[in-house]
Amino acid sequence: MKKLVLSLLLSFGFVAGAAANEGGYAWDKFPAEKMSDVAALQHGAKLFVNYCLNCHSALYMRYNRMHDIGLTDDDIKKNLLFATDKVGDTMKVSLDPKQAAQWLAAAPPDLSLIARSRADIGKGSGADYLYTYLRTFYRDDTKATGWNNVAFPDVAMPNVLWELQGQRVARFVDAKDHHDPGKTVRVFEGFEQTSPGTLNERGYDEAVGDLVAYLQWMGEPSQGKRVQIGVWVLIFLSVLTVFTWRLNASYWKDVK
Repeated sequence: MKKLVLSLLLSFGFVAGAAANEGGYAWDKFPAEKMSDVAALQHGAKLFVNYCLNCHSALYMRYNRMHDIGLTDDDIKKNLLFATDKVGDTMKVSLDPKQAAQWLAAAPPDLSLIARSRADIGKGSGADYLYTYLRTFYRDDTKATGWNNVAFPDVAMPNVLWELQGQRVARFVDAKDHHDPGKTVRVFEGFEQTSPGTLNERGYDEAVGDLVAYLQWMGEPSQGKRVQIGVWVLIFLSVLTVFTWRLNASYWKDVK
């Protein structure tokens, strides 16, 4: 239980800076249809292992749980496991938390529940936030990592997917503050690509959608089955209501 609470706290720390930007950059809508696309979930798992699992663990997820998205033990061993891992292991990293705190100012949080922890009633789901966040990095030489993020200003994490997306800079203009006309604020106007990545813009958005779908699935692997069961329960209750209604009518038809 303590580990679960710690994971949630770290997950909130991973995104806490975005809360300070309340009312700022609007979140894009995550393509929810990917949650029922097995190929997208499998590709997202591959991206997670190759780009996220170097620093971020997922201690509440075992590799063999990916059987639920159509992967066999052989698939997992060949494509997703590092040399010392086993199929039944949790998705841990070798990075020592104390060393990470020294090197990176804070230990990278566990991502098992990250998609569930960042839902905002006023802005969207946790998946919407992650989908936006992973697509709004830009080069910023004033930061220690050389990167910044429009959805999460002053983020400590660099853009680990930059080889796929390429490099770009953000354009800002000064505008009057609506709350205080005597002040000016920086308003984001758009991105300018400075070097291409291995994917075009549409391909990168698709890849990020796959990764976020996997993160969303990882937070609740049984959600697809839960939804299916819920649909069948509603159908059963609907049919039962019809039978109950007719039975009630038949029972009382001769009663005056």
